[in-house]
Amino acid sequence: MTKHRLTWPGLNSQILIAAVAGLLLGGWLNGVDPDSVFKAQLLYGADVAGRLFIDLLKMILVPLIFTSIVVGIANLRSHHQASRVWKLTLGFFVLSMVLAMLLALIATGWAEPGKGLQLDMFAGAMQDFEAKQMSGGEFFATLLHSLFLNPFTAMANGKVLPLVVFAVILGIAIVAHESAKGEAADESRVLGLLNELLALMMRIVHWIMRLAPLGILALLTKLMATQDMSLLTTMAAFIALVFAITIVHGVVILPGLMTLFTGKSPLWFWRGARPALITAFATSSSAATLPLSLQCAEENLKVRKDIAGFVLPVGATMNMDGTALYEASAALFIAYLVGIDLSVSQQLVVMLTAMVASMGAPGIPSAGMVTMVMVLQSVGLPAEAIAILLPIDRILDTIRTAVNVEGDLVASVVVDSRLNRASDV
Repeated sequence: MTKHRLTWPGLNSQILIAAVAGLLLGGWLNGVDPDSVFKAQLLYGADVAGRLFIDLLKMILVPLIFTSIVVGIANLRSHHQASRVWKLTLGFFVLSMVLAMLLALIATGWAEPGKGLQLDMFAGAMQDFEAKQMSGGEFFATLLHSLFLNPFTAMANGKVLPLVVFAVILGIAIVAHESAKGEAADESRVLGLLNELLALMMRIVHWIMRLAPLGILALLTKLMATQDMSLLTTMAAFIALVFAITIVHGVVILPGLMTLFTGKSPLWFWRGARPALITAFATSSSAATLPLSLQCAEENLKVRKDIAGFVLPVGATMNMDGTALYEASAALFIAYLVGIDLSVSQQLVVMLTAMVASMGAPGIPSAGMVTMVMVLQSVGLPAEAIAILLPIDRILDTIRTAVNVEGDLVASVVVDSRLNRASDV
């Protein structure tokens, strides 16, 4: 999720400069006479530019998510111990991500950051929030009915969840079909075509990201020009909350799971994993850390080479505890800013979508923004809210990448230990 491919030097700096400029320009416009023609024209231009950026992200969302999930599922080829390795691996990944998101939703729901602020920029979101009017049973019935649609209808209407379901089924079908033929999944002509499509989608994302500084400048200018300055204080509180939640997951939950399943000491794990965790924090890149993660797992944590060679590369692209945690917390935060109280059933939808989005997204930073749009739209929240989230993304990316890598290493230790126990029986 945090690989730095298809980006170029200076993009993060450009986004940061644009965010600061947008905050300053919007803050200055906030004090300008509301009847000023100059202010009205400037805000109109910012609105057009901001909407263009959001529309481009929405345009790429469906094909990017579809191709990345199919390719990701289909690339789970058999290890020499066959299905047991990947079943244990995926089972642990799902468990740790669910616990991460539960922690995020509980903590964010308790702290309620941004509640009562109700940003005027997103006032229209209340009109689009149809699910809010349903009971829990009606909401789940509607959700289940909407999961299985004609995939072409889903694509045409921008319905992401049924497309995700179809993508998962198609990915599994590719693996099963090629296994029945006695071929590796990567020999499939269908998978080869989807890999090419995914590469094309990532290139388009790269082009769209060239407009990111302009889009963020426009969105933040409009936001700050029409809002109370208390938004900045709220953002600082949200950053502190996400840091705290992420640290709790990394220091308590992941080591606790490892001790529960293997009996190994967290101190033993941290001593062995320290070089990889420090590198992940410094680079904000799971992929760049992968060689060091493999070395730490094999030499320090004594994970068998074949197990580490399967679990860690898969984890670097699919196991994103920190990312899923952040996206779930961010969705609830945006709901509070908009003035919406998500029901328990809607929070479960956020969990499901955040988990699929974090597992299915390709490994580039800009793709995380696309999947954040997916999470917000899953329960009717405004996609424009990424204007608030993107400037703080790099601040939070350091700690969540470290937790992502920690989750991969813990998974390798757990899978190795469980397989050792099974072979001893």
